[in-house]
Amino acid sequence: MMAKTIIVESDGQFMMVVLPAPRQVDMSAVRLSLDQPRARLATEAEFNSLFPDSETGAMPPFGNLYGMAVYVDPELAHDPSGENEIVFNAGTHRETIRMNFSDFRRLVSPMVMPLAARALAA
Repeated sequence: MMAKTIIVESDGQFMMVVLPAPRQVDMSAVRLSLDQPRARLATEAEFNSLFPDSETGAMPPFGNLYGMAVYVDPELAHDPSGENEIVFNAGTHRETIRMNFSDFRRLVSPMVMPLAARALAA
């Protein structure tokens, strides 16, 4: 599943929110799940300098390498078979990394919580 990395700011602290690429972040869910009532989407101007080794908006979800907490939506983490793969930008808009979510979890230790807006039932 393709994942996207979104940067959220709250009280001067930046954090990574990782969602399935087709989903939109649900800021109400982020504020509630993180107990951060003032959380908001960070602007590119605010976070661009935090990732000098990446193109703007193409940072991989390795917040641990940048001193940031990482939060992942359960849709990316859920896989009863243990074979769930995620794909994400590798610092550019042309290159990606594909890895088992279990390896990502082991490397990054993200917190899993509902963060994405859910699709409406048909």
